[in-house]
Amino acid sequence: MLRIIRNYCPLNNSSVTRRNLHIFTGQKAEMTKCFTRDEVKLFASITEDTNPIHLDEDFARKTRFGKCIVHGVLINGLISALLGTKLPGVGSIFVSQETEFSQPLFIGETITASVEVVNIKNRTVTCSARCIVPESNKIVMSGSVKLLVPREKVSPLKSKKLEDH
Repeated sequence: MLRIIRNYCPLNNSSVTRRNLHIFTGQKAEMTKCFTRDEVKLFASITEDTNPIHLDEDFARKTRFGKCIVHGVLINGLISALLGTKLPGVGSIFVSQETEFSQPLFIGETITASVEVVNIKNRTVTCSARCIVPESNKIVMSGSVKLLVPREKVSPLKSKKLEDH
């Protein structure tokens, strides 16, 4: 599920339409996802991060978490997806990121990732980022991201799917 939340106020000084940019302070987007065991295994295979805390239930049971957890970078990928496809969107480039993982995300838990534009200076945009488990309000990840955005909104190629790349 993906929602883009718009709170546009044409009189707001933080609006950047005057600079020909397509975003404004206070703009938000979010998406919800549940990572499966197969997705975690695929990510581990691709990245070679085969830490047993992510893959081996017997091992994980003996840790402080008690069961397998999703890779933090995989969770962070939801923030990347939001920023690169929805807000600010296509053509945006990460410059820096500060991230804190405050609680584990267990395989099979539903997570909601959200971003909000908090500052705009020229073409550098700062967004707050947060991932929570809605069922329990558990904050899994929080932080901020700085990125460069294109001057104009870039439209993705229509009908291009992951399989087409």
